[in-house]
Amino acid sequence: MCGRFTNKMTWAEIVALYRLTMVAPPHNMPPRYNICPTDPVDVVREIDGRRELAPMRWGLVPRWWSKPLKELRAATFNARAETVETKPFFRDAFRRNRCLIPMSGYYEWQNTPAGKQPWYYTARDGIALTAAGLWDSWHNPETGKPLLSCTMIVTEPNAIAAEIHDRMPVLLTQEQFEPWLTGKAGVECLRPARSRVVAPQLDQ
Repeated sequence: MCGRFTNKMTWAEIVALYRLTMVAPPHNMPPRYNICPTDPVDVVREIDGRRELAPMRWGLVPRWWSKPLKELRAATFNARAETVETKPFFRDAFRRNRCLIPMSGYYEWQNTPAGKQPWYYTARDGIALTAAGLWDSWHNPETGKPLLSCTMIVTEPNAIAAEIHDRMPVLLTQEQFEPWLTGKAGVECLRPARSRVVAPQLDQ
């Protein structure tokens, strides 16, 4: 599963890569080197044909959740590609609310005799990685306010990722952004990235 990632992209880079239609950045965007589940993350979504960058909680809360947020103990920051279309926590968002999650790289941990060793995965050519995601809007009964949240879809690893871990994020190409966001693409695109897409680095 993917539980840590980084995002060092600038506003200009995000606008150019994802063809956003927003006029100005929604907030300052300092580099982030250790994004964790339940942290706020910036995701790209499309509303009425317009693409925007929106901050969301990393850990999806489905709109039908009727209990306090603290009682949501399921790990919903990742959704498995094999069950995302049918699992109750994710199936509604899969049909209605797609998003893209920009990343500069992500971490996986390897069990070694000395303990867990982190590895950092980035694109070989240095460009940003884009994970397939889902989002939803939940009404918080305690605050009376809506909460936007998201999940990152993970799949089987490619040959390189399999050396360290048994899962990896679904990484989309630029050509897949539009069909994923609009719902034209389905589970057929939730496949492991080609091995040349990611390269691991030992994180000291």
